Amino acid sequence: MSQSLAALERQRSAVLSEIIDLGDFRSGSISAISGRCGKPDCRCHQPGQPAHGPNFRLTRKVNGKTVSETFAAPAQRRKAQREVDNFQRFRELSRQLLDVNVQSCQLRDVEKRDELLPR
Repeated sequence: MSQSLAALERQRSAVLSEIIDLGDFRSGSISAISGRCGKPDCRCHQPGQPAHGPNFRLTRKVNGKTVSETFAAPAQRRKAQREVDNFQRFRELSRQLLDVNVQSCQLRDVEKRDELLPR
C-alpha cells in the first residue's frame, strides 16, 4: 500500500530533522591494534609475553588515501566513536531520505513536476 504525498512529505521532514540533530560526525572505523615493537630487548619479544596494546586507531579515507589517527586518551577514543556512530546514522538517514524522495517523485503528477523544475 503506497503512502499519500502528504504522509511522505511529513516523513521527509522527520528524516531531515533527525539529520539536523545528529551533531558532529565523521567517517571511518575504530579498531584495536596490538603488536610487537622494533626493540629486540623489549619484553614483547620474550616467549610467553604479550604484545603491546591494544592501541586504538581511527582509519578513514581522505582524497583516496588511507589515514589513521591514534588516540592519546580514552576520552578521545569515546568521542571519535560517537562521531563514527553518528556518521553511520547519517548514512542510514540519507538512504531513508532518498527512498522517501523517490516515492514522492513517483506520486507527483507530471504537470506538478514540470512546475517544480528550475527554468
